[in-house]
Amino acid sequence: MNQMLIKATLETLYMVFIATSFTVLFGLPLGTVLVITSKGHILENQALHKTLSYVVNMARSLPFIILMIFIIPFTRLIVGTSIGTNAAIVPLVVAAIPFFARIVESALYEVEGGVVEAAIAMGASEWEIIRQVLIPEALPSLILGTTITIINLIGYSAMAGAVGGGGIGDLAIRYGYHRFRLDIMAETIVILIVLVQLLQSTGNLLANSILKHRKR
Repeated sequence: MNQMLIKATLETLYMVFIATSFTVLFGLPLGTVLVITSKGHILENQALHKTLSYVVNMARSLPFIILMIFIIPFTRLIVGTSIGTNAAIVPLVVAAIPFFARIVESALYEVEGGVVEAAIAMGASEWEIIRQVLIPEALPSLILGTTITIINLIGYSAMAGAVGGGGIGDLAIRYGYHRFRLDIMAETIVILIVLVQLLQSTGNLLANSILKHRKR
């Protein structure tokens, strides 16, 4: 049973790592575009901003378990199957991108307008403002936001076990629930709690480290 717990934990870590990578890859640009196209920002475009905002809100309104079932055809198109860890990654990414985009949006809005105005006055281009002002200034909040996203993905990955997604959730359901093994259920809960605590502590440490470095 220890081997099964280790295997399930590794599957969960694999799903979350890959899903987080794709989420940041697509969610960071999406959240950035939401900010820079908003009213009064460096690339104001109300039509694009409202359209993207509507799409993000619509995607976030679906419960993960429903989303996972709804996009099964898309999942099969991408990975060739709707069962297993690779298949679970697709709905994880689809669910996490709009969530992370909103976190990015909130983090970038925290950057003081005066900093952006100063960069514009010095002749910085829109890309330079994004890369050298917005992202660096919002970095501590972005790190904390990424931490929250990863923790959510761990929760989503556990739910993916309900439909054969593999990982800790799958183990808890197949052995802990269906076979009435409360010891296995308890062990999976402990593993999830430990993972969340480690991730949150690491995220807090990184964010605080950057803030302390800036104050020097």
